[in-house]
Amino acid sequence: MAIYHCSIKIISRGKGKSAVAAAAYRSGETLTNEYDGITHDYSRKGGIVHTEILLPDHAPAEYAGRSVLWNAVEKAEKAKDAQLAREIELALPHELTREQSISLVREYVKKQFVSAGMCADIAIHDKNDGNPHAHVMLTIRPIEKDGTWGAKQKKEYILDKDGNKIYDPKKRQYKCKTIPTTYWNEQTKAEEWRSAWAEICNRALERNGHTERIDHRSYVRQGIDQIPTVHLGVAAFQMEKRGIRTERGNLNREIEVTNRRLRQLKARISKLQNWLKEETANTEPPTLADVIQGILLKREQAGKQSRYTTIHNLKAAANMLNFLTANGIKEMAGLEEKVMDMYGEQRSISEKLKPIDRRLKTLDEHLRHSGNYKAYHGHKAQYEKLYAQYRQIKKAGGFGAERKAQKALDAANSYYHAHDTEIVLFEAAERYLKDVMQERFDPKKLPPIRKWEAERDKLKAERQQLSHEYDRLKNEVKEVEQIRRNVYSILKEERGREQPNRNHNLEL
Repeated sequence: MAIYHCSIKIISRGKGKSAVAAAAYRSGETLTNEYDGITHDYSRKGGIVHTEILLPDHAPAEYAGRSVLWNAVEKAEKAKDAQLAREIELALPHELTREQSISLVREYVKKQFVSAGMCADIAIHDKNDGNPHAHVMLTIRPIEKDGTWGAKQKKEYILDKDGNKIYDPKKRQYKCKTIPTTYWNEQTKAEEWRSAWAEICNRALERNGHTERIDHRSYVRQGIDQIPTVHLGVAAFQMEKRGIRTERGNLNREIEVTNRRLRQLKARISKLQNWLKEETANTEPPTLADVIQGILLKREQAGKQSRYTTIHNLKAAANMLNFLTANGIKEMAGLEEKVMDMYGEQRSISEKLKPIDRRLKTLDEHLRHSGNYKAYHGHKAQYEKLYAQYRQIKKAGGFGAERKAQKALDAANSYYHAHDTEIVLFEAAERYLKDVMQERFDPKKLPPIRKWEAERDKLKAERQQLSHEYDRLKNEVKEVEQIRRNVYSILKEERGREQPNRNHNLEL
């Protein structure tokens, strides 16, 4: 579903940042910063699906080139702690196509920033990992009508009540104050830009037939009893993606569990309050299975066929009721919790599989190089033996030494050319094993092949067991999801048949 994320930050030279480096990273290009001479190469960076530069009418045309634009920014800023650019990071709605997302970002940037006089560098990232987002780098210094860079701020003299300048004898100059030349740094602009992003996203979602909406306000401002999660950031997101748990990821998982319990508690309280209004103090509230069974029985007695009975047979109904009863599910919140728990088990197994797969890949590499090391050790040793004979003859000298040495060298070279592939593979394996084993590497001994094979066999067996468990859970989740859809279908159809002034005992 669509989520709201709009962060605003400053790229500052004082924090060791570079506008050219930031632009190269976000666009996946190779750019050289003329300010310090450093070349930033991110041409191999993946997941960059669209880039473009938008300019105000009075900006020089050559600023459409990314290198020209940001090197001009770097050149215009002289201070070692200068603010170089402003960055807006936006989460893109999953519901929109790539073309719709590009059009959405372009419309937002033109209206909010380019029309105000800023140059904008857009980069849209999407690695198909569920996190499509856009980076928008904006110039901070204004551009004059003649295309030159203007001042960020100007000084204005402080005047007394008679309109005269006030002299400061300590500083030996007239008192003055700094006045910004633009309104871009005003605190109210951040709220305005964040609100505008939510508004334009919701219009795009509505225009393209989606019911999801986002809100830039906090849960407190929206009146929602829910704890907000924290933003992971690039580094933590990549670590979580690789199965490495991070502090922020753990915090978000705890928050999700707490929010789920809050929702369940609110649903149960609401259901209990409604039931207390309609039932006597001694009446037990109906379970979800009781409600479903009552609805189906009532329709059967009335001789009516519902959409459910025309699509699903009695066996499906029996499975549904048996599942609800066996698991003690008394309301929709309990059914949702059961589904979420099953999904949680799936995710837990998936997280266990990731480090196993990584270790198996490493062990396969260990064993491949160990095999080459063991198989081709003899060729390397024979070549070194022949070459050692050549060196010994050459060093000894004497009658016919040069001829004997050449003959020995030819023999060594001939052997090398006949077995060069095996020798190269052995040397590569030797380098690899030295790097892996460090001080434990002994050229007189073979690497711990049996130990690695035993570990690989154990991990393969563990992986097979986890995979079987994952497949079993996957099938069970599929069945439970179908049961949940059936329950929703029955309750929704029943609510449509009831009179508007009648309240049902079960709240979805």
